[in-house]
Amino acid sequence: MSILVWIELNDGRVVTNCWELLAKAKELAFELETTSAALLIGDEVDEAARMALTYGADTVYAAADATLSRFRLQPYAALAEQAVERAGARAFLTNGSIRGGTLAATVACRQKAGIAANASDLRVEEGELVAVRTIYSGNIRAELRFESRLAVASVRPRSFPMPEPVGSSGAIEMLDAVLDEDEIREKVTDFRAAEVGEIGLTDAHIIVSGGRGVAADPPKGFELVGELAETLGAALGASRAAVDAGYIPYKHQVGQTGKTVGPDLYIACGISGAIQHLAGMGNSKIIVAINKDRDAPIFERAKYGIVDDLFEAVPALTAAFRKRLA
Repeated sequence: MSILVWIELNDGRVVTNCWELLAKAKELAFELETTSAALLIGDEVDEAARMALTYGADTVYAAADATLSRFRLQPYAALAEQAVERAGARAFLTNGSIRGGTLAATVACRQKAGIAANASDLRVEEGELVAVRTIYSGNIRAELRFESRLAVASVRPRSFPMPEPVGSSGAIEMLDAVLDEDEIREKVTDFRAAEVGEIGLTDAHIIVSGGRGVAADPPKGFELVGELAETLGAALGASRAAVDAGYIPYKHQVGQTGKTVGPDLYIACGISGAIQHLAGMGNSKIIVAINKDRDAPIFERAKYGIVDDLFEAVPALTAAFRKRLA
């Protein structure tokens, strides 16, 4: 019996949120008096497998083959099921990314297992695993208990603290690729990476977002928001209103219909705080709101608030941070 965590690779590099999830699995395994295990699938996985041992895996199940260089659901799901069986897994956990959510759902269906999608916390209660997730745009916390033999959950990025690597003493067991290329129905015909150097929203420790408040001069407004983000080494986000208005591409959207994030610091510039946006960033550790409307709902969730026009406040903040950080 073990708690098995899929360690997601992106272009050969580990998605760092998976280390947070693996460390949590180690903690849960201790409470359940079982072991923690990691699953790695890719073209080259040796280094990542060794790293998984330092982040809490007692055993690493690894599959390395040219057919696995890019995520494809059919071979990845088959290998995940093989690892679940080999590990005698009590729980199968994935990062709450698009790939992780898809893989978790597929394994749950094939194994006839209960699933907690997009969970924000995991704990042990009376010897059983309990998953916590928010519903109704973050207004209610639901606790899910599993009746199936196998519990499956995809977990929101940055739900747990990033662990420090420690010494390793576990084992690495290789899995055999179960499908040949001609048996795999999905074919990758093209792959285009995002802009070099751009910080992903789900991985960011700091996010600076712009909203409808930039409407007076959208290009200038997002230029100012972007300068503040660059100064802080932050990711650039946006509300749905700003995306729908064409001020910024969808990939920057935070909210119920965009990315769900949980950074250490979230700075909302000209964002009123619609419930759909709060559902996507409400787990941020510290929220700073800048809005000229003192009655904007965002101030109810913010730890710090600035009642001012973002075209005045944001450049002032950028200048202050540049001076301090220099």
